[in-house]
Amino acid sequence: MVHRVGETAPAQSSREFTPSRFVVCLALLAALAFSARHLRAQEEESPVDDITAKYHFLSQEDTLAILDEEGKLKGYIEVTQPEDESDDILSYDLVDGKRTRNHVEFRTNKIHGLFYRFSGTARRGRGREEKDPDYLQLSGDLEVVTVNMDTGKEAVRVVKVTFKSIGKSERPDG
Repeated sequence: MVHRVGETAPAQSSREFTPSRFVVCLALLAALAFSARHLRAQEEESPVDDITAKYHFLSQEDTLAILDEEGKLKGYIEVTQPEDESDDILSYDLVDGKRTRNHVEFRTNKIHGLFYRFSGTARRGRGREEKDPDYLQLSGDLEVVTVNMDTGKEAVRVVKVTFKSIGKSERPDG
């Protein structure tokens, strides 16, 4: 564009990229980056120090009880049996269990050719205090392993699960 002497330069277009607009854009980008980093930090799982609790297992009547002793897990799973079974409840002991930071693994003993293996993550649930339902959650893969008594061959069924801790108000003893 050519300007003649004595003519004023045309006003800058509102779409032109000026140094002041560049500074504004940089400030906006910095603010967005800070917000994204802040949100990621909030979403990251903080380590769960102790997962000792009773959890709902595969049904409301079944219970997973875990005692976390500095990462070594002890406990049991109580599974309610159908009415036509001779046992009311089968109690599977945790025979091998560990927690490393938020990673949890355990395996139970075998009863009637069946045992359980779990591998997953511990995290805080929606409960605010330890006595609240769903204060802790264990989410991951539960393997239901059936062993053929004659051949010793294992049949494995994998189920994606989230075990939620049982709150004090959900327990019969209150």
